[in-house]
Amino acid sequence: MNIAGTIIPIFSIIALGWIANRRNFIPDTFIHPANRLVYYLAIPAMIFRAISRNPFHQYFNLGVVIIAFLSMFIIFLFAWGAGKLFGLKNGLLATFVQSSFHCNIGYLALAVAYYYLGDDGLARAGIFAGFIMIFQNFLSVMILNLYSTRQASGKKFLHMASKIFGNPIIISAAAGILFSVAGLSLPLMVSRSLDILSGLALPTALLIIGASLSFDLMQRHLSRLIGTTLIKLIGLPGISFLLYYLADIPGTEFLPAFILLASPTATITYVMAKEMEGDTDFAVAAISLNTLLSSATFTFWLSVPA
Repeated sequence: MNIAGTIIPIFSIIALGWIANRRNFIPDTFIHPANRLVYYLAIPAMIFRAISRNPFHQYFNLGVVIIAFLSMFIIFLFAWGAGKLFGLKNGLLATFVQSSFHCNIGYLALAVAYYYLGDDGLARAGIFAGFIMIFQNFLSVMILNLYSTRQASGKKFLHMASKIFGNPIIISAAAGILFSVAGLSLPLMVSRSLDILSGLALPTALLIIGASLSFDLMQRHLSRLIGTTLIKLIGLPGISFLLYYLADIPGTEFLPAFILLASPTATITYVMAKEMEGDTDFAVAAISLNTLLSSATFTFWLSVPA
């Protein structure tokens, strides 16, 4: 497995997205509808396609999921304590914590899993993604609601819960798992349609990430960003790798989930910060810096012998 052959092409497309945005080939008005297209159609099609074609019982490992949950919860508590130590308050503290553990699974981690591990690795990563996304969204809603100046009403909390469980990536992963467990197969026309739609997912997602980078906001929040970036890109994968090693889980089993945990801060942290009174500027800055530095940290973590 060629690490450079995985990382360089992926981040070259991200760089191309940034250049295209600066040259107005990808204007800001295009980013939102393109994002919706990828988020609601292309990536769910890719995940469903990958999972439904492979045997679930052969790929699922409960120990991998438990350690992923434990790693995120440890980092969640650590980031919370670190944020308080830094003197952060209210929405900024909540966004700092969320940015320290919320993984960019749909747009970046699945791309790395696919290009590094192939279809087999993508299927495993897609199965783990559904479980990890539910847990990280639950923790995010909890911390954001805790530090909201107006506590969320039951109606608002139910709205956020519906957003989490109505997540198209979670739904597509669950549907793929059901197909896989039941041993069902899709008609040829449907399967080929999913193949075509899936081909749109990764390149468009990477271009959108690049077009959304903000260097201005990174400069404004640099000192705090260093903390959340170290926790997200070094702390979370480091803790998970140690736990997987101690549990004696083979690398082929945990690597797909490990790639998910080693990914940078998720783009959805901005959306959740906006809806639940977090700090949106810090969210964008954290997403941008984490994404840029993850090219180096992915290279490092994938080179560590499993």
